[in-house]
Amino acid sequence: MELEAFRRWTQRLIDNLKQDERVLGLVMLGSAAEIRRIPDAWSDHDFFVITRPGVQEAMRVNLDWLPDAEQIVLSPRETEHGLKVLFADGHVIEFAVFDLEEVHRARVNDYRILFEPADGAISALVRQSEERDASAPPFDHGREAELLLSLVVIGSGRVARGEVLVGSRFIKDFALSAYLRMLAHQVAPAPGSIPDNLDPFRRVEQCYPQIAPRIHALLLLPPLDAATALVDLAVSTLHSLPAAALPVVRSEIERAKNYNG
Repeated sequence: MELEAFRRWTQRLIDNLKQDERVLGLVMLGSAAEIRRIPDAWSDHDFFVITRPGVQEAMRVNLDWLPDAEQIVLSPRETEHGLKVLFADGHVIEFAVFDLEEVHRARVNDYRILFEPADGAISALVRQSEERDASAPPFDHGREAELLLSLVVIGSGRVARGEVLVGSRFIKDFALSAYLRMLAHQVAPAPGSIPDNLDPFRRVEQCYPQIAPRIHALLLLPPLDAATALVDLAVSTLHSLPAAALPVVRSEIERAKNYNG
């Protein structure tokens, strides 16, 4: 969706919701908030609708309040509070509907409150969510490093056993996720780039342009070769890796490669 069409859809959403007596406010999220990023041709509309108590489930079930509701082709329920929606023109939206008592469950990074009650109740609740995230326990580098290496070993064993699909997932998803979390906390992103604090897989190419090609390459390797490449990548780019465990991890990957059971 082009930028002007994107903004027109946003305005139609605002107009619809302001006329709906069930609705107290609207919070746009991510690039749709236009805080640090401008939507591009592939941007989704991400938002929260805040309602009066007792009506939120009805709005999750009946989507007539959405602009172009007659063009919806998919609307899977993703969470207790939210859905993904695909329209016939390819437009995608992701939204959740909360009442004021449920807003505390939300996590946000960039956001813009487009309208709310005069008392600022929604602003206060969103700020509380931000403060909660800011006061979370410090990132545990040692724990993540141990998870990364443990998951590589487990995944390698699954592959050797013949469970290639689940083994690949341990290596290329679970272990890689731990690596990316560590990367975000240990390596400064490229100047001008904006990391995503909610999803470690987002914007890696922009934030770490020297590292991203190595990640892309290992994802294309057979799973046990990917395990070796991921360990090599971690050693060359991260600190806090348990030195005593590294030769054990490498040995287990090699044992899995040579296993003939």
